[in-house]
Amino acid sequence: MTTEFTAPGRVGAPPDHAHAGDIRGALGTIRHGETTAPGLSAKFKTLLAIIGPGLIVMVGDNDAGAFATYGQAGQNYGTALMWTLLLLVPVLYVNQEMVLRLGAVTGIGHARLILERFGRFWGAFSVIDLFILNALTLVTEFIGITLAAGYLGLPKIPSVILAGLVIMAAASTGSFRRFERIAIALCGASLLLVPVYVIAHPAPSEVARGFLLPSLPAGPGGMAPLMLLVIGVVGTTVAPWQLFFQQSYVIDKRITPRFIKYEKADLWIGIAVVIVGAAAMMGVAAAAFAGTGAAGNFTDSAGIARGLEAYAGRAAGALFAVALLDACVIGAFAVSLSTAYAVGDVLDLNHSLHRGIRHAKGFYAVYAGLVAAAAAVVLIPGSPLGLLTEGVQALAGVLLPSASVFLLLLCNDREILGPWVNGRATNAFTSLVVGVLVTLSVILTAAVLFPGIGESQIFVIIGGCAAAGAVVTGCALARRRRSAAVPIDRTGRDDWRTPPPAELGRPVLSTTRRLGMAVLRIYLAVATVLVIVKIVQMALGH
Repeated sequence: MTTEFTAPGRVGAPPDHAHAGDIRGALGTIRHGETTAPGLSAKFKTLLAIIGPGLIVMVGDNDAGAFATYGQAGQNYGTALMWTLLLLVPVLYVNQEMVLRLGAVTGIGHARLILERFGRFWGAFSVIDLFILNALTLVTEFIGITLAAGYLGLPKIPSVILAGLVIMAAASTGSFRRFERIAIALCGASLLLVPVYVIAHPAPSEVARGFLLPSLPAGPGGMAPLMLLVIGVVGTTVAPWQLFFQQSYVIDKRITPRFIKYEKADLWIGIAVVIVGAAAMMGVAAAAFAGTGAAGNFTDSAGIARGLEAYAGRAAGALFAVALLDACVIGAFAVSLSTAYAVGDVLDLNHSLHRGIRHAKGFYAVYAGLVAAAAAVVLIPGSPLGLLTEGVQALAGVLLPSASVFLLLLCNDREILGPWVNGRATNAFTSLVVGVLVTLSVILTAAVLFPGIGESQIFVIIGGCAAAGAVVTGCALARRRRSAAVPIDRTGRDDWRTPPPAELGRPVLSTTRRLGMAVLRIYLAVATVLVIVKIVQMALGH
């Protein structure tokens, strides 16, 4: 073994020294300073030690909301929307690849980077909105837990309390490795959807046709609900919490630039598990409800389990419910941790799973407090749980543009990423994906504000966003022609680390970027106010 070399004067020491040292993953250990020996066996052992961040963030994405979205697609439209799952692959990969790069190179959490590079307003905004959104998202995870427990015949209150205690205890042992082993075991349990798929045995020819032949079939309510569901399938794959979680988790696992290629492999493994799970959910719902009176009348994930029981027996329904329960617990892990990491970043608290409760009281207080509050809301009689679920979707749609835009800007900041900044091809592809995500965000927000939105209005929004994108692209190209492009020197990048934030200058923003950020701020303010007003009106029964 050889010692890892770090370029003098380029070390960005993390605020919490628990973020430095041996990599103690669930499936292996890499000693600090060790390098990977040549040979396939050594590389495989390194990969096993690195596996975790990408897998957990991806499987956490197949949470209660995903079960509902994919189940609704299968119940209402059969296998006809399977092709949308192929759209998920680039969307899943692009954003998460950028944040894992940011985490490994900078050693600084996502919230802290936004604060340092774009000022207090955006730093505070990102954390406060993330806190609110994650609290509501946690409520939806506990809603999923109550649905699964109800189907399995378990009492609601003890089930919610027990789940909350398990979620708190798993992350509070002071052992990063112990938490990751629990989380990866739960990720493995998510593959229970595979035997459910086998039991339901949807027709292979129908599944293949759904994957390979894109179509928009007529369904209940016309084209508008179908288009919104397609948007929802793509949109449910990206949530702001994922960006904050993976960047901080990569740092907490002590992954450095030398291991980025292994972390990318971990991410691809997670994507494969997500696509398999999503296809299984859509396929079993299609098989269970095809030709029945319940087709086109989706209610919730428990309704999917009951339909499976009627179609394929109690075992299929029970396995589906257990998979739903498992997904909600994984989602709760990741959402709670993303919030605790972000708050710890901004407030300079000790924030690491390597520390016990005594040495990171604030970190664990945020984590446990969110879990307890979400569980309590679900247990309050008469809580508007359906309204909260809709509010989560709307607020996530509002926040997505800012999260995506800041991510792209950070990955083009040479002071913080040096030789790891995005290249031209990466920027072109990523900008396209971000543009699509922003368009989906606007449509989903509009759909919540105006429930009667039709396909013509959706096409108008798409056209408007495309026109705005063309203007932004034109301005960027014109600016590039006027300025001499500085080539990116990629040499020595495995040893390059971001300097401490205090040594970095504030980025100089062009007039175009300042204007764009001003427009973004106005959009966020107006959309947030409108969504809150709409939710209050719905709560009051208007």
